[in-house]
Amino acid sequence: MCGIVGIVDVGGVSLPLYYALYALQHRGQESAGISVFDGDQLHKHKAQGLVAEVFDTKILNTLTGKIGVGHVRYPTTGANTPENIQPFNFQFMGKGFAIAHNGNLVNTRELRESFEKAGHFFCTTTDTEVIAALIADELRRSGSIEDAVRLCMTRIRGSYSVVMAYDGAVYGFRDPLGIKPLCLGKTPGGHIIASESVAIDALSGSLVRDVRPGELITIDLEEVRSTQITKVDRKAHCIFEYVYFARADSVIDGVLVYDVRRMIGQKLHEEAPVRADAVCPVPDSGTAYAVGHAEVSELPFVESLIKNRYMGRTFIMPTQAAREQAVRIKMNPIRKHLQDRSIVLIDDSIVRGTTSRRIIQMIRDAGAREIHMRIGSPPIQAPCYLGVDMPTRTELIASGQEEDQVCASITATSLHYVSLEALVAAIGHDFENLCTGCLTGCYPLPIDGEDARSRDIEFLDVTVQLNLDTFSTTK
Repeated sequence: MCGIVGIVDVGGVSLPLYYALYALQHRGQESAGISVFDGDQLHKHKAQGLVAEVFDTKILNTLTGKIGVGHVRYPTTGANTPENIQPFNFQFMGKGFAIAHNGNLVNTRELRESFEKAGHFFCTTTDTEVIAALIADELRRSGSIEDAVRLCMTRIRGSYSVVMAYDGAVYGFRDPLGIKPLCLGKTPGGHIIASESVAIDALSGSLVRDVRPGELITIDLEEVRSTQITKVDRKAHCIFEYVYFARADSVIDGVLVYDVRRMIGQKLHEEAPVRADAVCPVPDSGTAYAVGHAEVSELPFVESLIKNRYMGRTFIMPTQAAREQAVRIKMNPIRKHLQDRSIVLIDDSIVRGTTSRRIIQMIRDAGAREIHMRIGSPPIQAPCYLGVDMPTRTELIASGQEEDQVCASITATSLHYVSLEALVAAIGHDFENLCTGCLTGCYPLPIDGEDARSRDIEFLDVTVQLNLDTFSTTK
């Protein structure tokens, strides 16, 4: 999770960064931050809370500059403490350096230990500071961002999309497997790099393309350049971006997320048809799935749960107690739509099962006769090490349990998960180019104690100036 954005804009970046982060709020609700460069020094403001709580007009007016980066945080590596709020600002060789990161490294501990043995101090507990230390270490030697990012990529292992502001330019780069999303856009006043295309839409911009796996994008006030640092035989796009994380109106690696979810809903009916009175989504994560299911099943789409729009996403809340409390005030059943009816209830996933159990009980208490649960992802069998705070295997309800056992545990009338084959077909990328670690227990890179599919990474040195008018937007 986490949302990152880097912007170069001749009219100033504080307001565009604010709007972009607002569009990416679904990716992280713990904290928000902005750093801008005014041509002489960096200015920053960051705090715990939602974007609209952290910033106001007075604060944004103090963030003057044409270059900047922003971040909304969802914690994986690093505690929920003020010092871990990004972007991080540093002074290095007389120049301001700001960095923000989405993803999770699996070799953070080893890298931190090697720096600490050399006498390096760390101010935070995040892996983002490790990335910054690696880049600074090489900058000290060569003075080249390209060389520094290349060295960094040779040493870090895991998922990462990174934006940086340094020496009058914004830089963005993506891990060699393309696990975490990152895209490039053109705005009326400049250019933007962001986690999702919805941030570009918020600025009335146009999506140019996704940042390629292993690519470094450099944006200043004059031009946009691309340096392809790595080449890999296969990619490993996070499959859960399409299932849950990304906003439905985002285009991720050339694919509209809404279309994927709608098609999965159609597959759910084809794989497990059932006689019922209506199709009901768990809002908002199940809505697009339910639309697709209703289209092919010819059952009416009926909203039977109304969401409190002032509540956040329960999945990314930091504790189980917070998630369970949130469910009770997040949704309210419409009794008239449920009384003595058989419904198909559709959601994106089941993780621990506690939320699904509470929702089903809520619907049953409202008078539903039958509740047929349909899930837009296969069973989650294994933890995620690459940027999602999923629990251990013992906490995952589907780990070691068959579908009928999960069905009984959540007290549904019936349960069906979409098949992995149908999910992959809906996304449109080859299975080999997706990270399915949480579904299969096989990961796209080496992780201690886990199975992995190896991918060969070749390091390149190809830099080109981009002619943005020649790029098409999406496929």
